[in-house]
Amino acid sequence: MGNSRPELADGFVVFVKRDCPTCELIVPVLEQLCELNILRTIFSQDDASFPKLPITSDDTSLEVSFSHRIETVPTLLKIQDGIEVDRTVGWSQEIWKAFLGIEDLGSENIRSYSPGCGSLSVDPDLQGMLQKKYGSGLVSREVTFASAEDEFEAMYDRGWSDGLPLIPPTIERVQAMLEGTSRKPDDIVALVPPNLVDLTVEKIAINAVMAGCKPEYLPVVITALETACSDEFNMHGLLATTMPVGPVFFVNGPIRKSINMNSGMNLLGQGNRANSTIGRAVQLTVRNVGGGRPGEVDRATHGSPAKYGLCFAEDEEGSPWQSYAQDQGFSLEQNTVTLFPGEGPRMIVDQLSRSPDELARSLAMGIIGNVHPKLVMGFDAILIIGPEHASRFAEAGWTKEQVNEEIINHSIRETDELICGANGISEGLPEVFAGSTLPKLRPDGGLIILYGGGAAGLFSATIGGWLSGDKGSSYQTREITL
Repeated sequence: MGNSRPELADGFVVFVKRDCPTCELIVPVLEQLCELNILRTIFSQDDASFPKLPITSDDTSLEVSFSHRIETVPTLLKIQDGIEVDRTVGWSQEIWKAFLGIEDLGSENIRSYSPGCGSLSVDPDLQGMLQKKYGSGLVSREVTFASAEDEFEAMYDRGWSDGLPLIPPTIERVQAMLEGTSRKPDDIVALVPPNLVDLTVEKIAINAVMAGCKPEYLPVVITALETACSDEFNMHGLLATTMPVGPVFFVNGPIRKSINMNSGMNLLGQGNRANSTIGRAVQLTVRNVGGGRPGEVDRATHGSPAKYGLCFAEDEEGSPWQSYAQDQGFSLEQNTVTLFPGEGPRMIVDQLSRSPDELARSLAMGIIGNVHPKLVMGFDAILIIGPEHASRFAEAGWTKEQVNEEIINHSIRETDELICGANGISEGLPEVFAGSTLPKLRPDGGLIILYGGGAAGLFSATIGGWLSGDKGSSYQTREITL
């Protein structure tokens, strides 16, 4: 991708097009400047024979106009040592006289002022082609702010933000971001909901810049978006539901360390750049490319931190068990990202249980409160077991599968306590379920157990899920493609 400018000879050069009344108006002026040998080149954008003068140069490819950011024709440039030092836009007889240092310019019959027309090099219909051919290699439309605008406020006012400040996605920053992946900028990653727009690597990179990502985070963001936009994950459903859910991201594999993700103390909180910006980049992309804005398609009644982007890494090195990615058949050398449709995290405190069975019962009781204690089987959960809690199980020789099974077993409830109207609460299961027992979570995958958090504190954390399965969302794990 190159963006070098074609060099111009020292002196004065002007950009014109035939389809511009002002340019037609000043042809006699251009003829006079040509005779005086003051004007070096006339670059014509739409007709190589206009005006018919020996110094007219064909710029119908728009390479020179685009490279020198010509926004209006006519534009008169002053070149010194191959560099533009000044310009004037449009036609003003008095300004051109001063600019060129000529007292007698034009005739009495010529109108003394005319503002000019838009340059073909800024035609929105041509921007993609011109950027790709002569510019940064990027095809997205470049937005230019007025000099008096505050770019941070301007981005917010244009509706690009999630409410937090954005990093301006300059060409240089987007190009640097794209260095983080081997994928081509125009590769289509997915159709992003709700508007089902083609999502390219370039568009993801733009939003990753705005989110504050580093280039090395980009492969995680791309893979996360591929996953989020899959039919199985049903991102459109997560937007449209009135529940406070969004994609919750966790990462496994060596990339956690190479991009310095946090899997320890405060892993669900602030302070780590990768954790804070990867999920945000995904959500900004869904908002800005797919149109998933709150109050529109996004109908959450309350919302949650997952709407900004809740992302963390599993502590594989400290865990007494194999990682979640290994549970799914991936090796320790493979990098993966898992998306779970979840709400915000909440704490489960147990500072007194000493035996693994006691703790399993306690954690099950904490999870029973997810969504509503009387609603079971339809909503999955993540359980992030803290190091001190995990040590209770590890010291007793419990495997992760055993912990998972026992927590689910201890969440089994008498359905007479769960049906509508039980305990004076209308919420609950249909009466047809009475006289039986059901676990809070599906035994075949309804609970994801992860290991992470700070070394001190007898705490774990649970993240409640949205409706699981075909009618809701199936959580997905994919290998990260660099």
